[in-house]
Amino acid sequence: MNKENTNAANFEAPLARVTRARAKALGTSGGMPPSSKPLQDQKRVLRVKSKRSALDENGVSAFATASFQHKRRAVLKDVTNISCENSKVNIIGATKVEKSRRDLSKKNAKVGTNVSVRTIPVQEDAKTKLAEELSKIKVAESEELTMPANLGKRVQEPNSRQHLVVEKIQTTKNKEEDMVCEKSIVTKDLDVVDIDSNLKDPQACSLYAPDIYDNIRITELERRPSIDYMEELQSDISPNMRAILIDWLVEVSQEYKLVPDTLYLTVNLIDRFLSHKHIEKQRLQLLGVTCMLIASKYEEICAPRAEEFCFITDNTYTRVEVLKMESEVLNFLHFHLSVPTTKTFLRRFVQAAQSSYEVSCIELEFLANYLAELTLVDYSFLKFLPSLIAASAVFLARWTLSQLEHPWNSTLEHYTRYKTSELKTTVLAMEDLQLNTNGCPLNVIREKYTQQKFKCVANLTSIKPVGSLFQRSE
Repeated sequence: MNKENTNAANFEAPLARVTRARAKALGTSGGMPPSSKPLQDQKRVLRVKSKRSALDENGVSAFATASFQHKRRAVLKDVTNISCENSKVNIIGATKVEKSRRDLSKKNAKVGTNVSVRTIPVQEDAKTKLAEELSKIKVAESEELTMPANLGKRVQEPNSRQHLVVEKIQTTKNKEEDMVCEKSIVTKDLDVVDIDSNLKDPQACSLYAPDIYDNIRITELERRPSIDYMEELQSDISPNMRAILIDWLVEVSQEYKLVPDTLYLTVNLIDRFLSHKHIEKQRLQLLGVTCMLIASKYEEICAPRAEEFCFITDNTYTRVEVLKMESEVLNFLHFHLSVPTTKTFLRRFVQAAQSSYEVSCIELEFLANYLAELTLVDYSFLKFLPSLIAASAVFLARWTLSQLEHPWNSTLEHYTRYKTSELKTTVLAMEDLQLNTNGCPLNVIREKYTQQKFKCVANLTSIKPVGSLFQRSE
């Protein structure tokens, strides 16, 4: 008798869901007492007890678990199980959802559900209620994802939430439209052409261009070379030696088809190094090829190797010497290679100058580049900022191409932030380079821009001297 009661107790609280195969195995092994009920009633009892056992383990019926398994995984985090007394458990559909509005990534629904069924026939009602609770939780969570993170009030109705979201979006849109309208009004009053209106070109960086150039205007002041290092520090080299070196580096850049940015960065690295480090004239060419190697690695897609720069110097220096100098230069400059050069500003200023033409003038771009490269050779132009040199090159190029109108307008003044009076000294010095009033024998840059691919802009000169513009303005 005790043995039968023990077997019956084990059957009343099975550890797993009882299937037909398991029931048969238990009956065969003696773990299940023989039943005197018909086969259909026995199956019904097995199904009822298997459902009850699953209910005791998981807190929800096996049927509900199978039907709403996906939703339970997404929503439920902690389900509290309560033991059954006399096969009666009260269904309490209490759901508690803690919502964090400031950090959507930490928002998890914590739901505590206590489930029971009074009698077997009312299990269908429990399933229905559980399905309704889970669907409400899912809807609440999906609506929470659409709510702004900074809302201070808790809104319970879904319609009120949607109304606030729509109102927030509409307010933001109105602010953006007001900013655009305000900008267009200012542009119209100043007669300034918006050169950043091409939002479809990703390479133009139209949305960030003003901020980018605000930043590099500050950087050009922080990382500019000394303007008098030849007189203060260098005793073994002269401005003429520097000019010869740079003129030769222009020829090297043509030989290896390097981009203009590489040449400008090379000259910048040379001047910054010479501003604080003394060097002998025997190592000046080594410094030049090393700085070009560094600039090539920074700017070029396929930079020439160190052996090629040794070869271009007729093997005057070995690969070991070049790499040693490279390490010395980089460590001295603390690897600060991102510096704005004249070419950096020239691109934007030429773009602003082209806005006054119905068709882009390619000669204007080539002539401005030619005048800017002439200043690389001349040591005296170190006293001018790169942005000032770029603005002066555009000014003189426009005047050289046409003397029918003033070369400076409100658009150029707006984007360069230089007035005509501020350009006078630089423009006059640049005109002397263009006319070669000093009789400089270094003609690599001139020969470069007399080629047909550059529209022979080196042969262009203005009929009227540019100085007459400043006399009129005064």
